[in-house]
Amino acid sequence: MLRSLFSGITGLRQHQTMMDVVANNISNVNTTGYKSSSAIFEDTLSQLMRPAGAPTGTTGGVNPSQVGLGVQLGGISTNFAQGSAQTTSRSTDLMIQGDGFFRVRNGTEIDYTRAGAFSFDSNGLLTNDEGMAVQGWTGVNGAINTSGTTGDIQIPKSTMLPPTVTTTVTIDGNIPADTPVDNPPTTNGTLTLGATVYDSLGMAHQLSMVFTNTGGGYTVDVTDATAGAGPTQGLITFDATGVGTVSQAPSITLVDGTNINLDISKITQYGGDRTLETASVDGAAAGTLQQLQIQADGTIVGVFSNEQKIRLAQVSLANFNNPMGLEKIGNTCFRSTSNSGMPQVSNPSSGGMGTLLSGALEMSNVDLAQEFTSMIVAQRGFQANSKVITTSDEMLQDLVNLKR
Repeated sequence: MLRSLFSGITGLRQHQTMMDVVANNISNVNTTGYKSSSAIFEDTLSQLMRPAGAPTGTTGGVNPSQVGLGVQLGGISTNFAQGSAQTTSRSTDLMIQGDGFFRVRNGTEIDYTRAGAFSFDSNGLLTNDEGMAVQGWTGVNGAINTSGTTGDIQIPKSTMLPPTVTTTVTIDGNIPADTPVDNPPTTNGTLTLGATVYDSLGMAHQLSMVFTNTGGGYTVDVTDATAGAGPTQGLITFDATGVGTVSQAPSITLVDGTNINLDISKITQYGGDRTLETASVDGAAAGTLQQLQIQADGTIVGVFSNEQKIRLAQVSLANFNNPMGLEKIGNTCFRSTSNSGMPQVSNPSSGGMGTLLSGALEMSNVDLAQEFTSMIVAQRGFQANSKVITTSDEMLQDLVNLKR
């Protein structure tokens, strides 16, 4: 009879634990990146009343007779199913679509989380709300080595992009076949284009390019209108099919010694409209950081005032052979354990990692309907075990009353 009392006590204790787990899940129903847990019960040792007996020539076998001694907590498992997405429209809010964890530095320790509510602090560090620095790779001149060592992602707002010198101006399009031969002092046979180029210091220079029909082709006079350099001349001729041949490639040397070549090899001379234009100019002035964009593969792209886009950094993710072996340490973070396995670090969208969605957060995966059902089960289990203790007490009372 005392066995039933102690079995009832174990039932009370473990159903209270189950209620604690359910209560924690419900309290975190709106916690970003939270993963719900569930309690798993298993029976304890059983007292052997009669051992098993093997069959003999005259009798059959005997099964063991045992009385259980109650219930114990087998474990508390974590559900890592994907939570729903909540749009925030903040570019630094990130959601992992698929497997993986963000890696954040907590002092000297690397922790793992699915909560992607990040922002840049005053030093340009990408951190979560607890000040933990997000880990990844920093780019060098737009190149990111994901095979290298990871570190804090730091992008100061004062980041500047150094100027790049112009080396080539590409002219493309069509010169109408009926363009008249130039006959000074008229300019009916001339076509003028402009282009902005940059020297080694990032200073802008305005080039003027004048195409003049000489009857046997077009001369190209190039002048630096800003510094007064030039003009220099090039020559292109066209065959009967309108395809151009560059007889003399035009170029110009700026006052600082920068040499700029003009690519006019793509120009044609067909009948029809004039489409001659400055197709492309390399080089750019120095630029300041204006905006950050985070792509699905975790690449952080900086948009600069000179209209250049450069890859500045890339967010790293980690995964484990046994994510359920991770230890919850608060702040919606996990710590690796001996049973989780070593972290496998890679960039998003590769190595089995999910992709990133910028401007959204992963919400809690708590299912309220399931939790309320579990709450009822825990409550009824607690009540039933309470009744076992009460009934056992009444039986003990009846036993004591036999003496009267």
